[in-house]
Amino acid sequence: MTSARGLRVSDAERQAAAARIGAAWAEGRLDDAEYDRRLAQAFAAVTYGDLDQLFGDLPGPRPVVPPPAPPPAYRPLPGVPAPGYGWGPAGQVRPTALQVLLFVVTFGIWGYVYFFQTHDELKRHGGDGIGGVLALLLAVVFWMASPFVLSHEVGRLYERRGGRKPVSARTGLWFFPGIFLLVGPLVWFVLTNRALNGYWRSVGAR
Repeated sequence: MTSARGLRVSDAERQAAAARIGAAWAEGRLDDAEYDRRLAQAFAAVTYGDLDQLFGDLPGPRPVVPPPAPPPAYRPLPGVPAPGYGWGPAGQVRPTALQVLLFVVTFGIWGYVYFFQTHDELKRHGGDGIGGVLALLLAVVFWMASPFVLSHEVGRLYERRGGRKPVSARTGLWFFPGIFLLVGPLVWFVLTNRALNGYWRSVGAR
């Protein structure tokens, strides 16, 4: 019979463990390198034993069967960003319908704002990507590439966490079929923005 330590953990339990590691980092119990190492191990954990070894030198309950209730939401000190999976704070959750409405009422100008803001957040969170300024320049000079680049960077967030990519550069192909009827761009935006919102929520954004 499989021991408790050998039972498999769920995504919710991995995320709860990641939140505890983030709280320990914010309290000064872990340095940056140790925080990155343990966070990667938490998301890669398969069994309760994998998670348990991450908390041997930290105070508080350790994963057991049945698993403990998720810890209270982490509340950072003023000026200290809540820990995300990357090196910076989580980005903003943007309701898809509201973004579409803003795009329509501004005759497309909001699209430039959206590309700048999302790429800026991706850069600050993960430490890589093209960033907001280059994304804005790309949208102005060679806008056809923007959907491919954004979907690719969103997919990389999931890939770095060890999960399945809900979108990738190929998702940008949706942008072009039916472009004059706005069907293709709408499908692309719904898929990409929903994936981005899902990631931000998984690392603590509201």
